[in-house]
Amino acid sequence: MTEPLLVDRTDAVVTLTLNRPHAMNALDLALKEALRDTLAELETDRSCRAVVLTGAGGAFSAGQDLREHVATLDNSSAPPLDTVRAHYNPIAARLANLPKPVVAAVRGMAAGAGASLAFLADIRVGGPGTSFLMAFAKVGLAADTGASWTLPRLVGHAKAVELLMLAEPVRAEEACRLGLITRLTDDDEQVLPAAQELATRLAAGPTVAYGAIKRQLSIADAGTLADALAAEAQAQAICGATADHRAATEAFVAKQKPVFEGR
Repeated sequence: MTEPLLVDRTDAVVTLTLNRPHAMNALDLALKEALRDTLAELETDRSCRAVVLTGAGGAFSAGQDLREHVATLDNSSAPPLDTVRAHYNPIAARLANLPKPVVAAVRGMAAGAGASLAFLADIRVGGPGTSFLMAFAKVGLAADTGASWTLPRLVGHAKAVELLMLAEPVRAEEACRLGLITRLTDDDEQVLPAAQELATRLAAGPTVAYGAIKRQLSIADAGTLADALAAEAQAQAICGATADHRAATEAFVAKQKPVFEGR
């Protein structure tokens, strides 16, 4: 049986590949459970210092597997969208709060929950064929997988309303202009290598500080200046006590290149 999620480790970089190319990597139960549980394992895996999230074949992810969903609507006694509580919410929380950098390699279409997954990454790399579609309203649904939180932060409130309500595709150049893509390659074949190169660079950096930066920004986005200042004080207390900070400071004074170990 083909694994729904491929996990590849290259040094300190873990690449997670949504592996249902025959279905445009639509998210069925097996894939959602595998992604949720693997992200939980990576939270405390000290050998992993950066994550790449990508899709097999020509698409990133078409979002929820609607064929499976129709069967659930017809045959299940559970609430129709119980998967949001059981799968999408934990996946979104773990991606957003992962204490290490996440780079999404978005080749081809990212729709619905698939687009939401990409928006939870810290950096998104796309190519000429990359496109996003907030498809929820097309099937009578509101946003999930964190899109109501990520989209306004990426594109602003008004644009988020437009993307979610009109559910029109956003092509690569416009996505880059809006901030849905962080970096745009000239060739779709370069999307994954470019993402892995960025992840390798990040994995060699001060990963404790990167995790602290992610927490700071999350607090500052929703909080007051006082909240942000308190988060900064806490983050600097943590980072200031790391071996990485001491070694990098000494390297700077000695005019040498620092070596970070993530501790």
